[in-house]
Amino acid sequence: MVNKVTRKKHYRPPGQKKEGNAARYVTRSQAVKQLQVSLPVFRKLCIFKGIFPREPKKKVKGNHHTYYHVKDVAFLHHEPLVEKFREIRAYEKKIDKADAKKNKERANFLKVHRPTYVLDRIIRERYPKFIDALRELDDCLSMVHLLAALPAQESVKVEAKRIHKCRRLSHEWQAFISRTHKLRKVFISVKGIYHQAEVEGQKITWLAPHSLRQALTDEDLTVILNFMEFYETFLGFVNFHLYHSINLKYPPILDPKLEALAADLYALSRYFDANSRTSLLGPQTSGSFGSGEIDAEQKSELRLAQLQLQLPLDEPTALMHLFEDAACKDEDEDEDTRECKKLFKNMKFFLSREVPRESLLFVIPAFGGMVSWEGDGAPFKESDETITHQIVDRPTQSHKFLSRDYVQPQWVFDCVNTRIILPTDVYSVGRVPPPHLSPFVDNEAEGYVPDYAKTLNQLRAAAKSEVLPLPGVGKENLDDPQNLLAEGVTDRAEAIIAVEKRQKMMALEKQYHDELKLEIQGRQYPSAISKVDKRSSGEESEGDEDSNLPDYKQIAEDNSNLSLVLMSKNKRGIYKAAQLGKKRNQDRIKLLKERKSKLGESR
Repeated sequence: MVNKVTRKKHYRPPGQKKEGNAARYVTRSQAVKQLQVSLPVFRKLCIFKGIFPREPKKKVKGNHHTYYHVKDVAFLHHEPLVEKFREIRAYEKKIDKADAKKNKERANFLKVHRPTYVLDRIIRERYPKFIDALRELDDCLSMVHLLAALPAQESVKVEAKRIHKCRRLSHEWQAFISRTHKLRKVFISVKGIYHQAEVEGQKITWLAPHSLRQALTDEDLTVILNFMEFYETFLGFVNFHLYHSINLKYPPILDPKLEALAADLYALSRYFDANSRTSLLGPQTSGSFGSGEIDAEQKSELRLAQLQLQLPLDEPTALMHLFEDAACKDEDEDEDTRECKKLFKNMKFFLSREVPRESLLFVIPAFGGMVSWEGDGAPFKESDETITHQIVDRPTQSHKFLSRDYVQPQWVFDCVNTRIILPTDVYSVGRVPPPHLSPFVDNEAEGYVPDYAKTLNQLRAAAKSEVLPLPGVGKENLDDPQNLLAEGVTDRAEAIIAVEKRQKMMALEKQYHDELKLEIQGRQYPSAISKVDKRSSGEESEGDEDSNLPDYKQIAEDNSNLSLVLMSKNKRGIYKAAQLGKKRNQDRIKLLKERKSKLGESR
């Protein structure tokens, strides 16, 4: 009787070498087994080192597995944190053993002396240049601002000290952006408030949640907290570099009174002012700020010295005038920074208690304005007669000062996005404000320009003494006639006639190039002169003439079909997807126009 050996589908004889995807990829369980760590530790290592799962073309073990590259797993083998996590796991077993034996003294001693680790080396390893760190700062800022909005309660999920640290890091970042005037765009959405800043040529966009009470649900936050452990160190390194780039010590020492009043952002702005004034008076006063080897008495003395340099609460503009007089213009500032710096210049804002105070405290100083609020620690009171604008978000305002304008918060953000001071009539108290348009959308590229966007373009052109394009004319046709109109050489009617002639010349030029293309392909193209002669002589009827003329639409379709046939399969799929996207965009624009027309008819 012969025993038959049944071979499996993926049977490999012993000693045979792996090839292909089987040699390049391993599953997550295999990677965990090779590293000899637990699954949560493996996830934390991958987050810290920036290693993510891969998608091989052929999944050898099946579609229900998660795959990692062999080189990534080998990269983790040499990570010193792996050995550190093994030590921590062994140390936790000692604590559990002491608790099981009810030895409280030893258990408390072990918990106090629990081993820790730092991520400084990993930050320097992942981001060898500062520009690399700025390029990956978007998700970090969004996550830090999200946790900073959580209630600082002693809960099991998120520790209170972590929330306080996130708030401190977010305020330090906002203070730098505000004082260096690097903010460019702001947009209020349902999700939160989008901000975009430009630091060293890199555009950084992050989302800050609305200032509402956030409630924690029963979701697992382990992965988020692992990311936050990395992001806290990451943002601390970025803030350290940015503060030192403007000759400020990090971390800043703040006014304890303002910290107790939850005015951290204003306290940071006063820290900027005080240290700048110290640098103007002499380098000896601020030379020891931020040093890591000072005791508590020296810290208190430094804090008192700093507070003496700071401004009294009843004179908030004195230090600003000092900087304007003493500081020279920075030649390194670009044109956008200089423009943003002067937008709200010589304007004083007062915030009512119902408006989003923290966001406006960040945005208004970033564009050169001075701001105060209702409460303790405010730089000036509501009764100050030098206030130019008061931000109100309520249906009515009982008491009004005739020397100031009362506007809604949207006016500030629309002024920031358009870079001009907009009229305050449509933003007054009790009125429905105009639509808040997103500055991140290119209306020209989308193919639909809202009416209020056209109004903003006209206001921007009027403020900057620019000439808008003529109706029905593209920018590419406006070189010569538009310049003549701007210089006053010709009037608008003559400019329109010149543009029409220019369009006709461009049409004839396009027809000439089409004739050359058809001649190269061996086809005949009837000239415009022969068509004019036939129409003038009347030799052929209109139907005969149309029958003799080639179908240009069909020719265009044939050419597009020919190019489509010559494409590869992948390029053909990309082309069809692009065409489908264009069609969807056209349908969306058509739907918007229909809704607009129906809304106009209903009114």
